[in-house]
Amino acid sequence: MKNNQIIRRVAACAVAGTMLLSLCACGQGTGEKRDDTYKVAVIQQLDHASMDEIAKAITAQLDVIAQEKNVTIEHSVYSGQNDQSTLKQLGDQAIVDGVDAIIPIGTTAAQVMTLCAQDTQTPVIYAAVSDPEKEDLTGIDYVTGTSDALETSVILDMMLAQDPDIQKVGLLYSLSEPNSATPIQETKEYLDSKQITYVEQTANTNDEVIAAASALVAAGVDAIFTPTDNVIMSAELAIYEQLANAGIPHYTGADSFVRNGAFATCGVNYTDLGARTADLAYQAITEGMDGMDDVYYMQENMITVNTEIAKALGVDPQVFADFGKVVEVGTTKE
Repeated sequence: MKNNQIIRRVAACAVAGTMLLSLCACGQGTGEKRDDTYKVAVIQQLDHASMDEIAKAITAQLDVIAQEKNVTIEHSVYSGQNDQSTLKQLGDQAIVDGVDAIIPIGTTAAQVMTLCAQDTQTPVIYAAVSDPEKEDLTGIDYVTGTSDALETSVILDMMLAQDPDIQKVGLLYSLSEPNSATPIQETKEYLDSKQITYVEQTANTNDEVIAAASALVAAGVDAIFTPTDNVIMSAELAIYEQLANAGIPHYTGADSFVRNGAFATCGVNYTDLGARTADLAYQAITEGMDGMDDVYYMQENMITVNTEIAKALGVDPQVFADFGKVVEVGTTKE
């Protein structure tokens, strides 16, 4: 069963507390109102620009909903610091606190919250899970959410449109990031079909990301691709200048990378994704989960180009105009 698969995947963080979960009040996830006041826990997998943007959009939309519906929605945002034990503690506490819904941001956070809510069936409405089915987050009665699944081929088409003579591509990602597995495999297949060589470098910490980027520069890659990888995103500000100085464009899976110094992306708008997730959470709380889809895919693709990096590379951002509307941004260093 899929629930058992999830339990196996996060068994390392299943510490004492199961008895406490079973004692929590029943009725969570039934969709019944409690005096028009609702409590929501927003739990980020870790702190970085993408997840911060999503969390901000979620809480802003919950405030809008509360005003429009004349209800009270109490919400708090927490970070698991990319640690499963910390995430488990946060999830267990949310259940003890009697929240009406948990909104995890990121794949690992979603898996852990699904485990935490198993006994109480508290609605778990995740945000930004790239491949929910592969990560065993579908087919569960109390779980749904939004996906930021990449159209990997579009980003790679952009790469070749900017430089048709590319011969070697660097793949920079983390082996600990579930979001990266599928798009990296798709990228390898794409590059193989074009007879383009690729070099892989993986990393799990900021220092390792810096070292991996240096290795790709030394390998003489013509461009680098990173999917929606939270580990690499957290270190983007530490590597973008080195890549730009080497004349290497960094194509990524989210606009937040680009705002932190990567070159370009074609991905979802995370503010829209966060707002949509908040809408789904309110629906789950007030109407129940019956009739809701397993996952809601965000279809809007947005091309984002960092103008500072484009200038350093000598590239006109409008080279991507054929792929859609180009949004030009600067480096925010946040």
